[in-house]
Parts: sequence; structure tokens; C-alpha cells
Amino acid sequence: MLHRKYSSPRSEGAAEGTRSHSRSYSLAPLQGASKDSQSIQGRRASRLRLATFFCASGAQSAFRLRGLLFTALVMIALAVTHNSLAVADMSRSMKSTADNNAVLLPNRSPLVSFRILFMTGSAADPQGKEGLASLTAALLAEGGTRTKTYADITDAMYPMATSFSWQVDKEMTVFSGTTHVDNLDKYYALVREMLLDPGFREDDFARLKEDAINYLKNSLRGGNDEELGKEVLYTMIYPGSHPYGHQNTGAVSAIEKLTIKDVRDFYQSNYTRANLVIGLAGGYPATFSAKVQTDFAKLQPGKPAATKISAPAQTPGTKIQIVERETRSTALSLGFPINVTRADKDWPALAVVASYFGQHRSSNSYLYQRLREARGLNYGDYAYVEYFPRGMFQFQPDANLGRQGQIFQIWIRPVEPANGHFVLRAALYEYDRLVREGMSKEAFESTREFLTKYVNVLTATQDAQLGYALDSRYYRIKDFPTYMREQLAKLTLEDVNRAIRQYLKSDAMRIAIVTKDAAGLRDAIVGNKPSPISYNAPKPKDITDEDKAIEAYQIVVKPADVTIVPVDKVFQ
Repeated sequence: MLHRKYSSPRSEGAAEGTRSHSRSYSLAPLQGASKDSQSIQGRRASRLRLATFFCASGAQSAFRLRGLLFTALVMIALAVTHNSLAVADMSRSMKSTADNNAVLLPNRSPLVSFRILFMTGSAADPQGKEGLASLTAALLAEGGTRTKTYADITDAMYPMATSFSWQVDKEMTVFSGTTHVDNLDKYYALVREMLLDPGFREDDFARLKEDAINYLKNSLRGGNDEELGKEVLYTMIYPGSHPYGHQNTGAVSAIEKLTIKDVRDFYQSNYTRANLVIGLAGGYPATFSAKVQTDFAKLQPGKPAATKISAPAQTPGTKIQIVERETRSTALSLGFPINVTRADKDWPALAVVASYFGQHRSSNSYLYQRLREARGLNYGDYAYVEYFPRGMFQFQPDANLGRQGQIFQIWIRPVEPANGHFVLRAALYEYDRLVREGMSKEAFESTREFLTKYVNVLTATQDAQLGYALDSRYYRIKDFPTYMREQLAKLTLEDVNRAIRQYLKSDAMRIAIVTKDAAGLRDAIVGNKPSPISYNAPKPKDITDEDKAIEAYQIVVKPADVTIVPVDKVFQ
């Protein structure tokens, strides 16, 4: 994995504005998709992204156009991917095999994709050692082996035009990469040595430990209001005593105390055969998967990470945490836990609701139409029923973020501070309307049609198919495209509106805000002061009439439940 990092603004066109985009050069092969290289958390290798662009439409025609727009999108995606023998072959005759520790997707592709998954993550961090899982994975993927330095490894991967990535979440740690079949033996030899014979060198440890601290201090706290707000929301919902109760990278004070012995001990305890799932896809030789499984049998047997993750205790009432930071905007994230995951029968219904209300990066979703399109308040407004980190950098979610517990989340991208109070009210106003009125028949049918096609975009590459196959194993469901198409086909409007009433009506809303004038905003919220809004251009009467209702919309919250936290105390 070769990183050459830089930061630069990147325009996404008039419909989506301009954003700051941190990117890295990495030598990764194309898989019939466009390449969206980016350095996430300052350490991850570049990823492949399907180039997905769509235009905004008017509020009156948004849902009628939705199916048509994304039918065209999927046709384009399939036309591009079918130019690759790999994806075309998998589309016609993909064979999959899953046993106790392997998910295999053999095909005739000249590329071979690896996803080596361990069922462990930040939820396994010992108390007081938050960040140990992340630092261990970083040392495996970005440190040397017993016989090779990290520079030796990157030099060896350079002529193969490949890379090796890592990702740590609460319950999963995954290492991934793709290589041409001609280089398979050489590439696998490196990967095998990195994971099975790590060097745990002191210089690598010091470098990556510093990287982790700098990510929390400088990247997340100091330069990314949006991701900061979303991660703070999770720490509000999950207390520090909960397995999900800290940021995946850890806490600054805990990372500072970690030792190389801590890393060695975590590796021995968690990187075991019991936690291992081998994922392979592509045109690898018939005997290759057995070789990989034999090699990884050298790991300690261990015991499965069978920890039952309990739902977080939630006291009734709205609670708001305002992170005070020197910034020119106000970022907002709202949410609460839901006891539904992809394994549950009502998850497809909630997926429809989230897509309708705030499909990620879609100009056709309801929230986008009401806040961005009708009022021009910000860059975008989205909703989720699964963890979706790094959303400001990508169009589709990453695979292998499986969790036993999820939250319903509304992400309001930064607004002008003067409009912060109004936009918070507007988000709650629209959320309350959703719970009260549910979805219309027209909105339901167009959203269901969109999602039926969108699963093809989510699984457009070989690597994505492998990632989703591993997730389907975790959730014990059919392969994701088949599962979604079957469930959506039998889903009804009544199912969706029942799910809204059952799961999305909460009296324990948590709200995370990042802004400069924290005290002023707190006083306005606690005092329920009016928050009138003005525009640079005239708005239709129906919008201005609705604005009058929103600017006085009551946020019921106790003064003691609106707290201010200096940014340097977050994740400390």
C-alpha cells in the first residue's frame, strides 16, 4: 500500500457544491468502476468507487423521476461493469461457497480479491485501552513483518499495482486487497506474512500510534465538523461503559498509554481461527482457497467472540451536546438506537424509510428537497438505519461494518451559524411529520423501485460483492441483492408505516451539534427563542408560511440536558 497524501478542494458541480476532499495515491487495480482515491483517517488505502452522478429535480416531480433516474443509472453501471470480464462473468454464473470460516466467489475474472475478516473490533478494547484494536490492525497492514520492513512491502507491491487496506469497526476487522491473477502468488505471500508473521517493530508502533493520536486530535477534532458530529452522536447514545461507547480509533489518553506488549497480547487473543472468516473472489486456481485455509490454520484456535451486545439504556427526554469549536459553520446530527438490524424482518421496511427520507447523496430524497432544494440551506441532508462513516467522502457505504445494534440517524450537513437553530427545528419538524403521517403510496412505490435497482450499484464490483457476501454470512441472510429484491417485492405500504410507528417514534432523541457560538445557541434552544430565517431571493408562499411554523417550533428539552463540551475534551 503506497500512500502519497495531499488535500485539495474538489468540485461536485452546482447541484452539490464544493467540498474539501482528502485523497491519496495508491496503486490499486480497477474493477470495472471509476477510481475515487481518498485517504480516510489518514491511514486507509484508496478504494474503488462507482462513479455515480445524478441531477436534482423539482419537489413536485421528485418521486416520479426517482425510478427513471436510477434505472438509467443502473443501466450505465451495468454497461460499464460488463466491459470487465470479471463482473460480467459473475453476473451470469457466480458460484458461492460458505462454510465455517470461508466465503468463496470463484469466477473467470483475471483479478482476485481478498477480504480477510476477523470477528473482533473496538468492542473488544479492554477498559482503559480504547484504540487497541485499531492500532493492532494498523500495525498488521501498515507495519513490517518479522523479515520485511514496511518499505520492503510497499516496494514489492509497487510493480504489482496493488495495495492492502484495513478497516476496524465495533465487531469486525477486515483486511482487503485485489491483485491480478498473474501476481497472485507473490501478492498472497506478502499478505500471508503480514497477517501471520507480523514484526511488531517499535518504529512502526511509534509511527502508527502517533498517526492515531493525530487523527483524533487534528483530523477529526480539528478539521472535520461533519464526521466529528456524527461520531459524537454515537458516544452520546452509547455510554463509555458500553462496548460501542468509544470512537473506533480510541481515546487520546488511552492510546498514549498503549504499549507494544498490549498489541502483541491483543493479536494473540483476538486474531484466532475461531474469529477468522476468509473471503476470496475472482479467477483464482481451484486449489488456492484450500491453500489459504491451510496457511491460516496456523493461527491459535481461540474462542469465538460471542459477546452479546445489549441495547444502550436510554433515559427519556431530548438531550443535546454542543461541541464548541472554532469553525465557520454549524453541523448537526440527530438520532436514537433502534433494535433492528439487517437480520430482522422489518429491516427492509426501515431501509425504504431511510431512503425516502434521506437517501445518501441523493437530491431526490425528502429531506434534501425540503432543506436544500426548497430553501438552499446547506449541502445535503440524509438519514440512515446503519452505521455509515466517511459519508462526506463517498457515495456508497463500506461493507463489513456489521453490528448487533444500530441507530436511526439524521445527518444535517453544515449550515451557516445564523441558520443553525432554524435548521435544527426544521429537521425535528420534518422528523415529527414523518412519524405522524408516514409515507404516501406514491413515495413508497418509487422508493421501493429505486432500492430494487440500487442493490446492483452497491454490489457493482467484485470486491463489493465479496464484502456484502461476508455481511450476509454475519446476518444469516441470503446474498444481499437476492435478499433485498425478494423482501422488497413482498413489502407493502402498511408494513412500512407500521415500522415507522413501531421503531422511529422515540422520546429519547440525542442531538450533537458542532459550532463556534455554543453558548449563544444553547441559550436560544433552552429559551425556545424564535429563529426567523431570511433568504437571498424570494421564496414561494407555501415555504414562507411553513417557515413561520418552523421558526417557533418548540424543542422540548430541559436546560440541564443541553450541555457544552470544548472540542479538545472530545475523544480525549
